[in-house]
Amino acid sequence: MLLGSSPIITLTTDFGTSDGYLAAMKGAVLSMCPQARLIDISHQIPPHDVMEAAFVLRQAVPFFPPETIHLVVVDPGVGSARSGVALKHENQIYVGPDNGLFALVLDTSEPEDLVILDPASVVDRPLSRTFHGRDLFGPAAARLACGALLSDLGERSLTLSSLHWAIPIDDMHGIRGWVVHVDHFGNCITNISRSVFELRVAGRQTKCYVGSTILQGLQGTYSDVAAGEPVMLFGSSDVLEIAVNQGHAARLLHVRRGMPVNIVFTDASNV
Repeated sequence: MLLGSSPIITLTTDFGTSDGYLAAMKGAVLSMCPQARLIDISHQIPPHDVMEAAFVLRQAVPFFPPETIHLVVVDPGVGSARSGVALKHENQIYVGPDNGLFALVLDTSEPEDLVILDPASVVDRPLSRTFHGRDLFGPAAARLACGALLSDLGERSLTLSSLHWAIPIDDMHGIRGWVVHVDHFGNCITNISRSVFELRVAGRQTKCYVGSTILQGLQGTYSDVAAGEPVMLFGSSDVLEIAVNQGHAARLLHVRRGMPVNIVFTDASNV
């Protein structure tokens, strides 16, 4: 599988940028596949936060061309019995630890092809017990970028380690969801999709309780309210957001990741 003269490898890690870990992994990739284009998705994932990494990756992956390789190293189990994997799904390729992260990215879908990485099939030198991003996953991504097949890197498998997203709870009285991500701007992104919201609300009057505030009415964009005012809207990922126009909602409204978001129907006569 030759991906062209400049194959794309994206990188998502919890390495940060203050140490040499990220540069070492990039160096390992480029030493094996100098023509690769390395695209940083994020290196500010909170340490060991597999769910946050999966959420951030899911925001970006749909906008990359087919055959992009996504190298993901958020690996709290490094050096343990957990496996490393490479897989293909919907014309995208993923490489990293099998710790539930890729199951979250694929959600309920199954990979089209999946291998358990065999270190001896990837590199010809011993691995560090504590830095598989540099010594195993980076080289595996590089080999794929330079034309190797998934089957060249290990034995095929049928299953990934499993993790599942929390889903909102909805009934005739309202919707209970959670804040699953706070972005760089302080917008509080929930797990309440537009489809769930519209199915249940269907023109009914609602109030939203989250953190220290109560919101009424859905807006189209942040500037539909005055600067400094809270707003409820569907953002670019088509899930419900709680924001403050030109402000940091998480700080101003005392909201943090994992907090409940309660949509309550106020037109009791229709219940």
